[in-house]
Amino acid sequence: MNSAIESPIDWSQWRGEILATLLFVIYEGKILLIEKKRGIGAGKVNGPGGKIDPGETPLECALRETREELMIVATGVSKRGELCFAMSDMPDIHCHVFVADGWQGEPTETEEAVPFWCPLQDIPYHRMWADDIHWLPQMIAGQSFHGRFLFEGEAIIWQEVRFDAVYE
Repeated sequence: MNSAIESPIDWSQWRGEILATLLFVIYEGKILLIEKKRGIGAGKVNGPGGKIDPGETPLECALRETREELMIVATGVSKRGELCFAMSDMPDIHCHVFVADGWQGEPTETEEAVPFWCPLQDIPYHRMWADDIHWLPQMIAGQSFHGRFLFEGEAIIWQEVRFDAVYE
């Protein structure tokens, strides 16, 4: 399950069928998470995010999805990473990950998500996608990253995460 074993995928040729985003607001020792109510990952805990619309940049998508799912405007947003997911039971996903240090408005439950603030030391990784534990702690610590994961159902069967990638 690590990059010491050769990947069964030629990542140089891989392209995600779904282009998506995640955005995490981190403020005063807490992270704003959601319990997803529908769609890919329903029932899991994650950051707000979703599919990039045609003509939309990853940043525009992250901001739009955060507004739609939580009724807030994220501020102080910067790109922190990219995740490539080769999936056995759904289309492959290429996800751009952002972090914000502020927001405007009050996080509000919507048809998409139930928001909640979580102390950074109590993040419920057991309720999240299996890959999150491999990059989220380092992202919170300020590192940028690029991750590749091969999933069989909800289990990771191969992974590679590199830190200190450069994003503008």
